[in-house]
Amino acid sequence: MSKLHFTTKHANEATVQRNWYVVDGTNQTVGRMCARIAAVLRGKNKAYYTPHVDCGDYVIVINADKVVLTGAKLDQKEYQHFTGYPGGQKIEMAKDLLRRRPEVVIERAVKGMLPKNRLGRKMYKKLFVYAGAEHAHKAQQPKELKF
Repeated sequence: MSKLHFTTKHANEATVQRNWYVVDGTNQTVGRMCARIAAVLRGKNKAYYTPHVDCGDYVIVINADKVVLTGAKLDQKEYQHFTGYPGGQKIEMAKDLLRRRPEVVIERAVKGMLPKNRLGRKMYKKLFVYAGAEHAHKAQQPKELKF
């Protein structure tokens, strides 16, 4: 009897197939939508997912201004950043940020769900968020991603 030897195939830059997907944010819950987007950016929806290789797809989010925050998050959730100057901590409520720059809400949620290293930064660059229904990636012929 001969032994069977199975080897695991690891993905690399030459073998990865990248697709383009478009997600409509209308009436989508922010956290649930962003968790699924982060999984697609990482490549976890593919059979050849390899943790140390960027095998994810490109994701375009449209209608970011129509996303939904559940519970009291609209009034209680705070977004903070620091300008670098003394006393430069800036705090903005979720409803104000959603009104002023709705793209940032989705970008920050997805970025927090990706790895905190140079691979995560590379994955994050494949996310494109637009407040309206139009996007500048028609030439890539993105497929619609349903949740």
